Amino acid sequence: MAFRAAIFDLDGVLVDSARLHFVAWKQIADELGIVFSEHDNEALKGVDRMGSLDHILALGGLRLDVAAREELAARKNGYYLDALATMTRADVLPGALSLLSRARTAGLLLGIASASRNATMVLERAGLSGAVDFVADAGKIARSKPAPDIFLACASALGASPVDCVGFEDAAAGVSAIKAAGMVAVGIGASDILAEADLVFETTAQVDLDRVLRLSS
Repeated sequence: MAFRAAIFDLDGVLVDSARLHFVAWKQIADELGIVFSEHDNEALKGVDRMGSLDHILALGGLRLDVAAREELAARKNGYYLDALATMTRADVLPGALSLLSRARTAGLLLGIASASRNATMVLERAGLSGAVDFVADAGKIARSKPAPDIFLACASALGASPVDCVGFEDAAAGVSAIKAAGMVAVGIGASDILAEADLVFETTAQVDLDRVLRLSS
């Protein structure tokens, strides 16, 4: 049976907003006196806001109460939204528009499964809102990646069985989430990091959709 739906992560798969998250988290880390590099930021890919903050606090050996953590997470989001105001269609990753168009032409329904609570705004700024059928609300998802919840929510909203879906991710946690959902996983990035994926392409521009479609059950 052919795939019925394709479900995409956003940052690092369709748009280059990961740099904006790094800038915002770096500002928080600097304020806390924690050394935080782009290498450290790799561990945050696919992780939700509170999980990312906890990782940074652990780097600095800091333990804060819930109220303090929530304040920092909100402050980070403010920094991110300020940076997001600079996003344009130029931040759409090479090959992303073509991939969405080809998937649509192949008859697939298209969903977005991003850990970002600002996914809808990112799509609007990038000019991609009209290119997809459904955007999951990360704020309403019980468990974040690597739990399968957000991908299952997308499949349900699109009216597709998980086994009839293919997911695209650039993070190991995201690939684990796709596999846990019972879907075929396509990784975008380094094959050693995304070893759990059924198929890996180095960049979005290199995705061969015909090869992907041949993975359908």
